[in-house]
Amino acid sequence: MKKLINDPADVVDEMLDGMVAAYPDRLRRLDGYEVLVRADAPVDGKVGVVSGGGSGHEPTHAGYIGDGMLDGAAAGQVFTSPTADQLNEMVKACDAGEGVLCVVKNYEGDVMNFETAGEMAAMDDVEVEQVVVNDDVAVEDSLYTSGRRGVCGTILVHKVAGAKAAEGAELAEVKRVAEKVVDNVGTMGMALTSCVTPEKGEPTFDLGEDELELGIGIHGEPGTQRADMMSADEITEHLTEKVLDDLDLDSGQEVVTIVNGMGGTPEMELFVVNKRLQELMDDHDLQVHDAWVGDYMTSLDMMGCSVTVCAVDDELKELLDAPADTLALKR
Repeated sequence: MKKLINDPADVVDEMLDGMVAAYPDRLRRLDGYEVLVRADAPVDGKVGVVSGGGSGHEPTHAGYIGDGMLDGAAAGQVFTSPTADQLNEMVKACDAGEGVLCVVKNYEGDVMNFETAGEMAAMDDVEVEQVVVNDDVAVEDSLYTSGRRGVCGTILVHKVAGAKAAEGAELAEVKRVAEKVVDNVGTMGMALTSCVTPEKGEPTFDLGEDELELGIGIHGEPGTQRADMMSADEITEHLTEKVLDDLDLDSGQEVVTIVNGMGGTPEMELFVVNKRLQELMDDHDLQVHDAWVGDYMTSLDMMGCSVTVCAVDDELKELLDAPADTLALKR
């Protein structure tokens, strides 16, 4: 498979340097680490909000660094958790004395290394809290997880926590609103094709020309079923009904929806999915406060999508609507 890379071993390092070269007024890299932070980090008087994980999900995570969202993001190798040392340096670089909230996707390596980093930072008198996002309704105890996987709903956690921190809220309050999103969001994804990692150079799993995978993970982990090809409406109905069954929302509930591309899906097709998604929201008497469509958390060049639904109240709506200025999301 053809890739715009040099040496596969250097792709993450070169990507990070390329991001800083494009946005030197917004981003800086910590010397010796695969970590990007705000150019003005740490921000006085504000709780730091950080995240991180394996590379290959761009614009997650560093694409969300900026006003109203993240202060820092650590990049592991492709589909590999960042080290505890990386995460500790990021936390310390983003602490202005008000503490740091770590937003962690529920993968065993991420959770373990963030916990270790928090303990290391605490030894340097940094107050650290973390929230673990587990919004994938498809499967539990998957290839890299105990419990449910953390996927695209994580972006809503970044947005809400970042907005609350920007208000000057204390660490406990920033954590509270982040957990409120975790408690009210569900996601399910699917794939038309495998992704191709730089190191391997070939599909990570086999999927027939007339097959698709429902419930796929963002690293290509197995889903709930492999099925014959379906129409966009049929796919959207399957994903959405699974998410809504999990959330069990009351009639009239306000929601925010996301149709997220997996990296290789044209926007044309994502908007086709969104058309049916919004019809389903109406069918279920759910009131859509906002609908996001685009590539928010990808799986390299995988063709496919995920559907996210998050129940919102007045507090979450205000935080999701609050200003944000990042590379990947602006409000």
